Amino acid sequence: MLKKMTPIDVLNSVVEGINAGDLDSLMTLYEADACFASQPGQVVYNPESIRQSLSNFIDLKGKLDLKVKRVLQASDLALVTTEWSCSGTGPDGNPINLSSKSTDVLRQQSDGSWKFVIDNPWGTD
Repeated sequence: MLKKMTPIDVLNSVVEGINAGDLDSLMTLYEADACFASQPGQVVYNPESIRQSLSNFIDLKGKLDLKVKRVLQASDLALVTTEWSCSGTGPDGNPINLSSKSTDVLRQQSDGSWKFVIDNPWGTD
């Protein structure tokens, strides 16, 4: 029997997917109508735009580190706050270091798995 994933497992899967460059596995972690803050102040609402935003992280060819700080769960919803950092290489070949605090909302699916409804990697303020 497969172990049911928790919201924390989903966030760990994001780290694994980004670091492995596995865009297809990352996309399975999102509901069809999820939204994603692609950069501070900009939100996208469709799977293709989410795919492009995640691809931008993968293109850094770096390493993502993430620490879950808190999970607040009510019924089938979970609010997860994290701190993350990513070091890699920018499009110009120069080193790039990103870090932020994120706020995410996940929903438990009918099969017991969890998926992102809202992914906001750019801040909690």
